[in-house]
Amino acid sequence: MGRIAAQPLPKISVAQAYRLRWKRRRLLWRCLRARRDLHPVHLRLDQIGPEAILAVIVLRNEALRLPYFLEYYRRLGVDHFLMVDNGSDDGSVALLADQSDVSLWQTKASYRDTRFGLDWSGWLLMRYGHGHWCLTLDVDELLTYPGVQEHGLRDLTYVLAAEGRDGFGAMMLDLYPKGQLGTQDYAPGQDPTDVLRGFDAGPYRAVRQAPMGNLWLQGGARERVFFQEDPKLSPTLNKLPLVRWNRRFAYTNSTHALLPRRLNGLYHGPEGQDVPSGVLLHTKFLPEVLAKSAEDTQRRQHFHDPSKFADYYAAINSAPDLWHSETQLFDGPQRLEALGLCKSPNWRQIG
Repeated sequence: MGRIAAQPLPKISVAQAYRLRWKRRRLLWRCLRARRDLHPVHLRLDQIGPEAILAVIVLRNEALRLPYFLEYYRRLGVDHFLMVDNGSDDGSVALLADQSDVSLWQTKASYRDTRFGLDWSGWLLMRYGHGHWCLTLDVDELLTYPGVQEHGLRDLTYVLAAEGRDGFGAMMLDLYPKGQLGTQDYAPGQDPTDVLRGFDAGPYRAVRQAPMGNLWLQGGARERVFFQEDPKLSPTLNKLPLVRWNRRFAYTNSTHALLPRRLNGLYHGPEGQDVPSGVLLHTKFLPEVLAKSAEDTQRRQHFHDPSKFADYYAAINSAPDLWHSETQLFDGPQRLEALGLCKSPNWRQIG
């Protein structure tokens, strides 16, 4: 498949370790300040018990995806959702305020200026996530792993804890439809994989980056279609979405990397056969992708240098067909494991 396994965490100097400690402190300070941006809409925080599994989400205009997203993670085992709405005008706020297991804040502050929402989610993790297993997600991400049909998050976190692991890494896998983007039908509450049936099995490449030791995993469908001319600009696909949180932890770049740096060793990427891992099914390419891409082009909130990605949005808005001769059909995580894209946890530890 052309995949290259990541190397172990590189050693760093005392000076580099010192700078990373100060970087983590600066990030935590940003999260602390960002709490002032958040205005409560409906809080149900008294529902968070000591063993609760939490999900932390920042969103804007996701009324189409939210019904299935919430039900999916409820079935998986999330006990409470901590959600920040960033100025939705499509009914998302009313929908979420009516959910008995959601605590909701709203802000109209800049998504880009808060490290693309990381400062907001970081504050919620710091304030409410300490000591809990926490999922940090986008609404277009569905976590799956081998054995998910029988073993939810409660079992998964039990196995991870038994092995001394503080988190669970996952590869973000782009799912896409057959035919031109935007021409399919999708209804709220429907499983997105009914519409998004295809994915690329490879090629993928992974390297470790110094000094943080974070994985940099790229490749797949979006690179093949949108970034052939400059693969280095293609999306980063490695994530650490599930972590037993400590208030001293900080995400540095989406959920791609964490501090302290040792946490980045929790995920080894494709073919990391010694480490359990999952897949985040990325449902970006539902029919609304054309309208969302047009809006993102105007808002310029999703990249450090939006001008570099103008061609990307233009290519999406041209409604290409991502299907090709080597497209694989998604039919569950077992196929993904057989392709080397994830690794089953040791379920034998469940009594």
